[in-house]
Amino acid sequence: MQATPRHQRARPTVTEAARRTQIVTAAIETIAELGYARASYAQIAKRAGLSSTGLISYHFANKRDLDWEIVTSIYGRLSEHMHAVMSGVAEPNAALAAYINGLIGFMQIEPLALRTLADIVLNGGVPYDADSERTSVAGISDILRWGQETGVFRDFDILVMATTIQRSLDGIPLAQATNPDLDLDAYARELVEIFTLATRKHD
Repeated sequence: MQATPRHQRARPTVTEAARRTQIVTAAIETIAELGYARASYAQIAKRAGLSSTGLISYHFANKRDLDWEIVTSIYGRLSEHMHAVMSGVAEPNAALAAYINGLIGFMQIEPLALRTLADIVLNGGVPYDADSERTSVAGISDILRWGQETGVFRDFDILVMATTIQRSLDGIPLAQATNPDLDLDAYARELVEIFTLATRKHD
C-alpha cells in the first residue's frame, strides 16, 4: 500500500515535523547561497543530507508548497522577534528606532533568512500583490501615524515615508550578500538618525 504524502495528512507526526524543518532550513541555506533559480530539489536534498529528492516530495506537494513553507517559517520567526522588540515601547520616536534596530537585529541573528525571502518573492515563488505591499509597510505605518497623531512627528505622507523606511531596510540583505563584513550596527545607527531627522516635527 502506497504511503500518503505528508501534504495530504491532517497533522504531521513529531518526526515528520522535524524532517520538514530540516528541509526548510536546507532550502533557506541553498537559496541564499545559489540563488532561487539554481536551488533545485537535488541541491536542497544534498544540503539536508537526504538520500533522495523523493523525501522532499513526500513532505511538500510541489515547489510552490515548499516556498510557502519557507516564507511562513521566516515570517513567523520575524514576527516573534519584532513583537519582543516592540513590546513596551512607550513613545513614537523610541518605536521608530526600535523598529529599525529590531529588523536589522533579526538580520544579524538570521543573516540568510530575509535574503532568501526577498529572492523567493522577486522570482515569483510566492505571489506579491497590493495587499502584500500594504502588509509589508503596515507596522512602520502604524508607528508613523501614532507619531503624527500625538504631535511628535511632522506632517508627511505616511505611505511615502513608510515605504521609504521599509525599502531601505529590505535592501540590506542584498548588500550583505555582496559585503559579508557590512557593519550592521553602524547601518542601524545611521538609519535611525536619518529617519529620526526626516520625521521630526519642526519648531
